[in-house]
Amino acid sequence: MIFDKTTLLSDAQAITADAVSTNVIDLLATGTVYGAAAPLTKDVGKGQALKLHIQVVEAFNTLTSLGIQVQVCAVENFGSGVKTLVTETLALADLVAGKTSNILAVPAGADLRYLRLNYDVTGTNPTTGKITAGLVMGSQTNGVDF
Repeated sequence: MIFDKTTLLSDAQAITADAVSTNVIDLLATGTVYGAAAPLTKDVGKGQALKLHIQVVEAFNTLTSLGIQVQVCAVENFGSGVKTLVTETLALADLVAGKTSNILAVPAGADLRYLRLNYDVTGTNPTTGKITAGLVMGSQTNGVDF
C-alpha cells in the first residue's frame, strides 16, 4: 500500500504508554449550498469505503493488550466532544511486526471534522512496539489479519 503524508496518522509511532496518533486528519468543514439555510451534513464512513490501514511495524513487549480506537471530533485538539467510532483490542501475542488490523475502513458515524487514532495500553507500558497507520487507496493483506 502507498501512504500519503497528508492522510498518515502514525508513522512508525512508538507506543510506550497510552497515546493518540501523531497526526490528525482534517476531513474539512461542510459547506452551505446555494439557497440552503444550513451546511450540508456529512458522514465520511457511509457510501464508498474510506480505507484505513493499521500495521504493527515493530513487535510490542510487556503489555497485556493494546486497544486501538478510531475517533472523530469537531475540534482539532480533541478537547471535548470526542466520538469513538470503533475499538479493536489486540493481545500481546498478536502485536508482532507485519500484522494488520481488522479495522479496514472508517466506519459509519464519522460525521465530525477531525479524525485520529487513540492507543490504549493495558498492563505494563511497553518498551518496544511501533504502529504505522493512515488512509490508503488499498491494502495488501496477503490473507493475514489479526
